[in-house]
Amino acid sequence: MASGVRPRVKAPKSAAAGDVVTLKTLISHPMESGQRKDSNGNTIPRSIINRFTCEFNGTTIIDVTMEPAISTNPYFEFEATIPEAGDLQFTWYDDDGSVYEETKSVAMA
Repeated sequence: MASGVRPRVKAPKSAAAGDVVTLKTLISHPMESGQRKDSNGNTIPRSIINRFTCEFNGTTIIDVTMEPAISTNPYFEFEATIPEAGDLQFTWYDDDGSVYEETKSVAMA
């Protein structure tokens, strides 16, 4: 498990049915590509967040596969239509099998 990994999400607390909202996510992660070497010349093992998903009430909004060229602390900003009150489930998947999750509830305005 990578150390210091922390997901952050900015989502509205409420929206009217049918509103398009902007969602912002950032996860603190070193994102080691597996191509660098340490001071002894040994390859540093790959350790990246390889997938990010967002679901609203179980329906997929976004599903992103990431490759080693992704930057440290990946940031995503995207829009989603909110049809009803419910929960946004954000999930990040790490190469080492770790899963980081964050949930934000959206009420009807």
